[in-house]
Amino acid sequence: MPKMKTRRGAAKRFRVTASGRIKRAKGFRRHILTSKTQQRKRHLRKAAYVAKSDERKIKRLLGL
Repeated sequence: MPKMKTRRGAAKRFRVTASGRIKRAKGFRRHILTSKTQQRKRHLRKAAYVAKSDERKIKRLLGL
């Protein structure tokens, strides 16, 4: 059986941690930033984790 190909779009958006969880960037930080508070923008810089319910789907896209 041939190797499974990785979905390149997903590979650019998600990273797998050493513990097996999947990290992602937060959205809503591209434009219209003047109406958002400094605190909100600062929190959007931090990475987040994919929800447990979605982890299986994302792992399939990454070929894991």
